[in-house]
Amino acid sequence: MNRLIIILLMAAALPSVAVAADDDAGLIVGAAVEKKFNKQWSTELEAEFRSRNNFRTADRVSLGLGGAYKPLKWLKLDAGYQLLIDNNIEKITYNEPTVDDDGHEVINYNNWRPSYWGLRHRVYASVTGSYKIGRVELSLRERWRYTYRPEKTTRRYDFDNGYWEDTNIKSKNLHILRSRFKVDWDIPNCKIDPWASVEVFNNSMLDKIRYSLGADYSLQKKHVFGVFYRYQRVYNDDEEGNTHYLGMSYKFKF
Repeated sequence: MNRLIIILLMAAALPSVAVAADDDAGLIVGAAVEKKFNKQWSTELEAEFRSRNNFRTADRVSLGLGGAYKPLKWLKLDAGYQLLIDNNIEKITYNEPTVDDDGHEVINYNNWRPSYWGLRHRVYASVTGSYKIGRVELSLRERWRYTYRPEKTTRRYDFDNGYWEDTNIKSKNLHILRSRFKVDWDIPNCKIDPWASVEVFNNSMLDKIRYSLGADYSLQKKHVFGVFYRYQRVYNDDEEGNTHYLGMSYKFKF
């Protein structure tokens, strides 16, 4: 009966989502090293790689350093910095279409900016509260995140004049509030710990929702291997689409 309850809880945390034909798919691979100084203080160094375009194109590489403090057993405070190296997608703009002699509409290209690599800087701070019901742990994390993209000059092709030219990508600031509800299950006499989560991103309006389902495997308490599936539903963004992710992670604790 307990197992049935947990399965139903996890299913409730991951409602069915409509799969569109144009949804993208990608891979997330992460590695981290965590150092615990005592029961309250810890620090972590992490690296992550992401792909897009149905696993064919590198999307992002990131490096991060963070620290956490647990004033109470059920309460955790953490903050950190991440350096993001993004492979920004190409962008094509169009002029007004024309009509040829046969009455067919003709597409007129204006500019083409190929994909390019750029940097972003990100800082975050969060508070996480947790509550245990038997071997089930429920947690709610509220995270504030600030991202800064520096100004960058790249190249684009001008179809109207038939030449390449420099174009300036303006700097950008973005504040996001992330709210994550997570369910973890500690199975008796088993080193595999399944989990499920739902995370909502807000930027003055709903930005995206992430539905995740995964499991972690602990080896000798120092090595933690994880696998997960994630569906990311994007709102109010014409450039970023919905994406299915397969993920793998590794963490070394000492």
